[in-house]
Amino acid sequence: MSTSSPPLSSTERTQVRRHSERARTDRQELYAVLDEGRVCHVGVVVDGHPLVMPTGYGRLGDTLYLHGSSANRSMQAAADGIGVCVTVTLLDGLVLARSVFNHSMNYRSAVIFGAARQIEEPAEKLAALRVVTEHLAPGQWEAVRQPTRKELAATMALALPLDEASVKVRSGPPRDGDTPDAELPVWAGVLPIRQVIDEPIPAPDVPDDVDIPEHIRRLVH
Repeated sequence: MSTSSPPLSSTERTQVRRHSERARTDRQELYAVLDEGRVCHVGVVVDGHPLVMPTGYGRLGDTLYLHGSSANRSMQAAADGIGVCVTVTLLDGLVLARSVFNHSMNYRSAVIFGAARQIEEPAEKLAALRVVTEHLAPGQWEAVRQPTRKELAATMALALPLDEASVKVRSGPPRDGDTPDAELPVWAGVLPIRQVIDEPIPAPDVPDDVDIPEHIRRLVH
């Protein structure tokens, strides 16, 4: 794994206290989690109350791009400079132990703190939306109609620097093998979980002579 990029930040907010051995400091591992995930959760405080919203995103270098409706309250709060917390979690397996206490999950997760910047310049906003679109479905941006001025105005795009982030990873079997629980006649192990993209389902009004594009076929696995 490359170590040429600077390590992850170490701040009071990014310090992993519970199971600190699961913390990762290589920035490449942050990129790997963000690049594999497709949905993030954006947490902000709106009118004194916490609000967490799921949304699509995209990464380019050390910037995470978020998008949503211009009327979205959480996006508006983030655009006003209030601190945000963004999380992405990849679930890799259910860890079934011999005791309830030792049940767990195998996962890779990223937490990012910071103040997002609203992107207002049209060309930069288009570029940000392209990053998000290409992250969700590579090749789609060039295959479809580009946003109109009205659509751009109705869409908010935010740029969040990856300056303050943490990564936490759990892998492997249950941790009760070295305890008295190991003698219990109970099955223990891991149920692996993976996300797949299935065969495309055309919209009902797509003509029969319009083929599924190759960039979409490449996503199926």
